[in-house]
Amino acid sequence: MGETYVIAGGGTGGHLYPGIAIAEEIRRRKPGARILFAGRGLPLEKSIVERHGYSLLPVRSGGVVGKSIGRRLSGAFLALRGFFEAMRMLQKLKPKAVVGVGGYASFPMVLAAAARRIPTLVQEQNAVPGLTNRLLGRVAGEIALAYDDTRRYFGGRGRLTGNPIRAEFLDVRPTPKGDRWSLLVFGGSQGARALNSAVLDALPHLLEERERLSIVHGTGPADEERVRRAYASSAFPAEVLPYITDIRSAYAGADLVIARAGASTCSELAACGKAAILVPLPTAAHDHQTRNAESVARAGAAVLLKEKDLSGPALAGAIRNLLEDPARIEAMEKASRSLARPDAAARIVDLVERIAP
Repeated sequence: MGETYVIAGGGTGGHLYPGIAIAEEIRRRKPGARILFAGRGLPLEKSIVERHGYSLLPVRSGGVVGKSIGRRLSGAFLALRGFFEAMRMLQKLKPKAVVGVGGYASFPMVLAAAARRIPTLVQEQNAVPGLTNRLLGRVAGEIALAYDDTRRYFGGRGRLTGNPIRAEFLDVRPTPKGDRWSLLVFGGSQGARALNSAVLDALPHLLEERERLSIVHGTGPADEERVRRAYASSAFPAEVLPYITDIRSAYAGADLVIARAGASTCSELAACGKAAILVPLPTAAHDHQTRNAESVARAGAAVLLKEKDLSGPALAGAIRNLLEDPARIEAMEKASRSLARPDAAARIVDLVERIAP
């Protein structure tokens, strides 16, 4: 068996998918490499990782941002236990390098790797880094950034690489525009109830467009039945899914995407060249989703609709304005594709090879 690499992080698909893109690039360069993921061991993490052919090492971890004092103490205790678990795992695995892809699930493993003098890299996906990566940036050998301005949060350190995208997204082409329009709606791996509700509230205001609209709606597991019933009573044609497993095909068939503004989503939209209405999650740490969405909107690739302004009529108006102006949709698609960094994974693995030759 070849060299071992550990990719640490998780909790959501938004943290895992960039790690999978990095793993794909390592595997392309080193077909015999053994690549393992380390995360909290959640069913979602396990499902995503195993679906792409990798194994997940469960490591205890806990968050401290935005928590009560009791929850913070509990999170810190879990992270400490996870650190010693990771130390024991690394002693056995002896990896060539450890890559942290964000979320507090990455903290114990990357910190343990630094303590064992194993080469480490932290990959920051957002315009504003979370606490975990800010702390790990002090001990990591390299920091890979999606946004140039993010260096200021790391004391001027970091190299601009862009967010890594799985190779499957890179061959998505613009959809030919016709009489029918396809909307793709999703709120991330867990779904977004506020976004789901706004879309449902928008339907009565889009009745004149019903015959020319088809909708693919990823609801999140908790909201599937409510959304499914609402579409059935509205008679709008919709494919309702608790989780969109084949997101690449969903992007490929979409004329317009309505989504949150997580880093992975923004990068996937750019790779696929898709126009979007972005509704940032207002409770995201350090409001990083708003910063992500503002960057995409400034480039002309998306319409930014803040959740405080989100309503059925407002969303319906934004959708109708775009559908009535196909030239604007095409300009947004072109702007979106201009933001793509298809070589981001390669740039990151170049850094890994630099710190772990």
